[in-house]
Amino acid sequence: MTSQGHIPKTAPRKRRRRRPRSLGGLRARLLFSFVLVAALSALGTGALTFQQARTGVLQQSQDTVVNQFRQSVDAAVLELPSAPGQEELDSLVARLAREHRTQQWNVLATYGDLRAASSDQASVDGLTSELRASVETRPVAVFQRVRTGNHSSLVVGLPVTYSGDGYTARTLSGLTLYLIVPQKSEQAYVDALVTAVERATLPALGLAALLALLLARGVLRPVRALSKATRRMADGHFDVRLRVEGTDELADLAQAFNDTAAALEESITELRRMEAGARRFAADISHELRTPLAAMTAVTDVLAEETPGLVGDTADAVHLITEETLRLARLVDDLMEISRFDAHAAELNLDDLDLAESLRRTLAIRGWPDDVRTDLPDGIRARVDPRRLDVVVANLVGNALRHGGQPVTLTLALRRAPDEPGVLIEVSDHGPGIPESALPHLFERFYKAGPARSRSESSGLGLAITAENVHLHGGHIHAANRQGGGAVFTVELPLRPHGKEDPT
Repeated sequence: MTSQGHIPKTAPRKRRRRRPRSLGGLRARLLFSFVLVAALSALGTGALTFQQARTGVLQQSQDTVVNQFRQSVDAAVLELPSAPGQEELDSLVARLAREHRTQQWNVLATYGDLRAASSDQASVDGLTSELRASVETRPVAVFQRVRTGNHSSLVVGLPVTYSGDGYTARTLSGLTLYLIVPQKSEQAYVDALVTAVERATLPALGLAALLALLLARGVLRPVRALSKATRRMADGHFDVRLRVEGTDELADLAQAFNDTAAALEESITELRRMEAGARRFAADISHELRTPLAAMTAVTDVLAEETPGLVGDTADAVHLITEETLRLARLVDDLMEISRFDAHAAELNLDDLDLAESLRRTLAIRGWPDDVRTDLPDGIRARVDPRRLDVVVANLVGNALRHGGQPVTLTLALRRAPDEPGVLIEVSDHGPGIPESALPHLFERFYKAGPARSRSESSGLGLAITAENVHLHGGHIHAANRQGGGAVFTVELPLRPHGKEDPT
């Protein structure tokens, strides 16, 4: 089965719904990035500052304590015998603790099996084995920081050495002294550093968020303007332009958009001018041809009456000129109808009809009742334009009879859709069907499926006019092939066209 042609549906452009802004929008990403960078910078700087300050404080405190301990021990051991007893050890640790009472020194002394401590809080058993082993085997001071719960202490181990009759710092004497000093002031200083870093981080994050909002506003303003201009252009406003400010990349983008919009507007204007000229030309030609065609049709009617009395080439010529004149007249009528659609001058003259009765009348006028099977239940009424509905059904049924195979069937049904009830008109045949390559183009103007149809009596505008009439009612039309062979055309019409009123 072949086709007649198609005009694409010229429905009004629907305004696209704006997508809701998600949490992952550009503003949110910029804000998150700025705050993240600021947080990482503040935390990194604070951590580095804290580490350096903590190390400096502890190092200074450690060096001061070790030096004081060494000096105090050097002064105190001068009065000790080379082999001190328990009494000498007790006196030594008491003296060292007393001299540094304000620093809360706890002093331990060991000599062989002898032990002495300046307070009950100091115990040799609380010292690590590594510290004790290092002090007892190496002639150097050893220190270690020990943390117990929330408190930290500095532990210093100092071996006493001698040489000959006097004490020196070279040979181990067997006497070892240990100092345990709580680092409360150092811990307080470190806690103050942590508090300062925390207090500085929050304002830095707030400032970063404020800067991010300001910068995001400056960046997003031209982006929003570009988005708005793009939507307006998509709605057909090709004269939209952006304001170009500055010399940065966004200004270059705005200028590129303006150049593109100007070129597109120029192209669209030229295309519209050419399209309007083509439509006006077709309408003018069709109108001018109607008068001479009317005269030619009258002449051919006279000649057709004389054809039975003619023989040979004369009869063939009269028959040919009659058919071609009628074909040209139909083509001019179709062009005039298409011109009215292009000029948006086509109007609906709506009437409340019994569709089954209207479809039967269409078949009866053209003498097709015996050629078409029907399934037309009574009682289905719709508000349609009788003349245009007649054109739709006549084109589809005539197309099926000419190019399809018997039987041709015309059916009518009510579409009970909850959102928009309507009617279905279906024309089917049992012919060879429609080539798959032709299905997308059936309703285009002057389209004919296959080279064999290039010189048929069809103008190639029948299905195009059919589609336009269906769309004018707010309906839809589509074509398909039946599984058992043949083609089927389905027309969907609303019971009452939306926004369509009878102009009368």
